[in-house]
Amino acid sequence: MRIAVIDLGTNTFNLVIADQNKSYYTIVHQDKFPVKLGEDGINLNIIQPGPFWRGVDYIEKILSIIKSFNVEKIHAFATSAIRDASNGSQFVSTIDKLFDLKITVITGSKEAELIYLGVKSALTIGNKNALIMDIGGGSTEFIIANDDKIVWKKSYKLGAARLLDKFNVDEPISSINIEAIEHYLTEELITLNKALSVYPVHELIGSSGSFDTFAEMICHQFYEPIILNGKTTFEFNMQDLSDIHQQLLNSNKEQRLKMPGLIAMRADMIVIASVFAWYIIKNYEMTKVRLSTYSLKEGVLYKMIQK
Repeated sequence: MRIAVIDLGTNTFNLVIADQNKSYYTIVHQDKFPVKLGEDGINLNIIQPGPFWRGVDYIEKILSIIKSFNVEKIHAFATSAIRDASNGSQFVSTIDKLFDLKITVITGSKEAELIYLGVKSALTIGNKNALIMDIGGGSTEFIIANDDKIVWKKSYKLGAARLLDKFNVDEPISSINIEAIEHYLTEELITLNKALSVYPVHELIGSSGSFDTFAEMICHQFYEPIILNGKTTFEFNMQDLSDIHQQLLNSNKEQRLKMPGLIAMRADMIVIASVFAWYIIKNYEMTKVRLSTYSLKEGVLYKMIQK
């Protein structure tokens, strides 16, 4: 069966089309669309009219692509921007009325579970616990897990779009901005801090999104982009990751748009995402950082195969 999964995120709508067999799937097409559904309304818990109808237009484009691939079944999932918005249900019902597409709005806890399944499809975590981090636009999910199970998980309203809107950072970002963001993260992540005191880890696994961008930038600048081709995981050299972090901190948007490996749709939020990632790396003394190119949408595919 040929299936499509649409992940309606806060910044990006993600599409994956796959051929499902009894015990595995083969991806035949992937796409990302810079919808920015949370623009100007993420912290007001509303989808503003511009992003609302932009989202509708992108759904129409996505469904046109899906039709060209002769897909038999579509699964659409919505995350933070839609589940937290006062008019999120209106967006869902509008899509249903216009396109006869049912969208399942998932909880943060369910999102974390699906991210874990996606990561497990991309790499071997091992028998020791690792911390999985998925920086979205509206929320960030943290999962402490090993190959066998999740031992702790939580979704926080700490997505890159939400943080950027809240702090309105300078270009380049100032040390005062960074200090304010880190102070806020310390206040908001008390439960993560407690969980990591119970289940200590030394490895961070960054799930897709911003971590994809860090890997692309590193490979363009220090190695060869081709080494990421067909790979679902990548282990970061900590010095490379630090160098990219410093470059991002010292850059303005115009400079970032010219950086090799940094796609335009991530230029606004990648600095905040890097500050967040390094806050976790420093505070919890991570000695190993890996990328999983798989996340929520692959977790959905994995769950379907298991059924």
